[in-house]
Amino acid sequence: MRQQKTEKYGQAEQVYHAINYYSNIKILPQIEILMKWPKNWLHTIATCSKFAEQLFSMARKHEVLQDVVIKFAGDSGDGMQLTGTQFTNNTALLGIDLSTFPDFPAEIRAPIGTLPGVSGFQLRFSSDRIFTPGDACDVLVAMNAAALKTNLIGLKKGGKIIVNTDGFDSRNLRLANYPEGENPIENGSLDNYEVIKMDVTKMTREALKDFTMGMKEKDRAKNMFVLGFLYFMYNRNMENTIAFLKEKFGKKPEILESNVKVLQAGYNYGDTTETFTTTYSVEKAKMQPGTYRSIMGNQAVTYGLIAASQKSGLPLFLGSYPITPASDILHELSKYKNFGVRTFQAEDEIAAITSAIGAAYGGSLGVTTSSGPGIALKGEAMGLAVMLEIPLLICNIQRGGPSTGLPTKTEQSDLLQAYYGRNGECPMPVVSASTPADCFDAVYEAVRIAVQHMTPVIFLSDGYIANGAEPWKFPTTEELRPIPVKFKTELGDHEEKLQPYLRDEKLVRPWAVPGTPGLEHRIGGLEKQNVTGNISYEPENHQLMVKIRQEKVDKIAEYIPEQKLDSGPDKGKILVLGWGSTYGAIKSACTELQAKGHAISHAHLRYVRPFPRNLGDIIKNFDTVLIPEINNGQLIKIIRDVYFVDAKGYNKIMGVPITKTELVMKLEEMLTA
Repeated sequence: MRQQKTEKYGQAEQVYHAINYYSNIKILPQIEILMKWPKNWLHTIATCSKFAEQLFSMARKHEVLQDVVIKFAGDSGDGMQLTGTQFTNNTALLGIDLSTFPDFPAEIRAPIGTLPGVSGFQLRFSSDRIFTPGDACDVLVAMNAAALKTNLIGLKKGGKIIVNTDGFDSRNLRLANYPEGENPIENGSLDNYEVIKMDVTKMTREALKDFTMGMKEKDRAKNMFVLGFLYFMYNRNMENTIAFLKEKFGKKPEILESNVKVLQAGYNYGDTTETFTTTYSVEKAKMQPGTYRSIMGNQAVTYGLIAASQKSGLPLFLGSYPITPASDILHELSKYKNFGVRTFQAEDEIAAITSAIGAAYGGSLGVTTSSGPGIALKGEAMGLAVMLEIPLLICNIQRGGPSTGLPTKTEQSDLLQAYYGRNGECPMPVVSASTPADCFDAVYEAVRIAVQHMTPVIFLSDGYIANGAEPWKFPTTEELRPIPVKFKTELGDHEEKLQPYLRDEKLVRPWAVPGTPGLEHRIGGLEKQNVTGNISYEPENHQLMVKIRQEKVDKIAEYIPEQKLDSGPDKGKILVLGWGSTYGAIKSACTELQAKGHAISHAHLRYVRPFPRNLGDIIKNFDTVLIPEINNGQLIKIIRDVYFVDAKGYNKIMGVPITKTELVMKLEEMLTA
């Protein structure tokens, strides 16, 4: 009984303070009338919890927004990636278009509170179709001083900053290299922003005061407090995150209960305090009918490989060695043994690719994954696959270089490596993905080319695509292009013994699985005699085989779609030609300028080697070609070499994507030149 009385009294106080607050800002005339009532009357009325809720909801405004960009930032141990991912999944369930950009620290474990240790996750969601995670954010969640200092430059003027005040003590300020005695959340330097101060650490501990776990374990849940607060701020339901927590921590009940408790505490904090007088929501985007899910680039690669395996009837074998940012493909594929997938974590990069070569030679879909440094180590084995002419897929999820370079930062710096980075004349087809969802289709197509043209293929993605996420519309089985596979099972007419390099109209040699009776043959890395496959050192034969291998790759252009413009007129002043992860920025910039009446068009390459057969004709229709790249100019060298066009480059080599704004500025400069 005593506890019930206490709860009622606390509720009455809440109502009374709410009336005081809202009467001061003159939101509701009704409240001014209620203020004249004696306080003990209010205590009686407040025994009904709905009364308090009604007072708050009547006074609180709600706005529908079109587009929002949130940046979660904190120490690498603050769980910002998990927080961002959960908010992303929640957004996807509502049918809102989205795009994300996780930003990982390069160090495995930088000192807590330092600038190099800041981990970020940027999410943009909109009721319109979007193609980038946004140039600047509307809301910055800063869990400590270093997170604020690192990311403030990317916040719009007037934007909201949600700060964890516990992360701005003297120690954190010193680690973030703020001058002695200077605290940005107290010295007025943030007056141009709306600053929302919360002692997240203190409130997390208070929510878990009855739990027996240690303080360190309690503090790990503070990201859930922030997530719950944002769920309230953007009018969201928490059920999907609670379901996620139950699945993740179902066998650890105390951890599960603590996370759920703190998540709800964060939501309730927003709901029962005067922090916000306005809540927000974004309406569902207008998208093509279908079933959608949020998908990251490496996930899409995984599902594309499994789909290609199923449609081709080939068992999938992945030989891989862990490397950022490609490792998630290995992790994800290892979950799907029920589809006949075999994953092998080798002792090094060379063992990884040679195991995949063995699998391909034995009649499987052989795949290996890596990033630039690992691709360099695989170079000789890639040459072996070219010499053997077997279907092998090499996935290069690019990152900054050279050497170990920028392991967690994005770059398009391996295109020339894919083109030329092997000894000898060693041509290989190159296929590139443009967005996280596009990874599914692009890697599926790379497998089709490898299998149907008996050649190793390089698939290019990068860290921006691999770790970013966007909505993906599920394809049906019927929508997937067939990948017919034909093994040679017997000798042909007038063939006394297997001729392993006897070619068809595509210049493709037969795929004869070892152990097939009557098809015994010898294979290896030394130069092959044409047709017979015997070892040959003859000069004329070597030149012939080099030419044939090149012609076979060039001939693939006859079996891929012609290039299409993504947007803009067929002829005009500027063609913006891109590849890979520059897609979103280019599309957004071109769309904006086209709306202003400028004759700008956009073409984006999936097939980088060989180029689509009509690409040269498209290029000739424009006065100028601009090629934006996250490198020092690589595609531009190839385009100039092949098409003799004086293309212009726009290059950014900072470990971060090109933004729409900077590309618009560049194009406007070119238009007025």
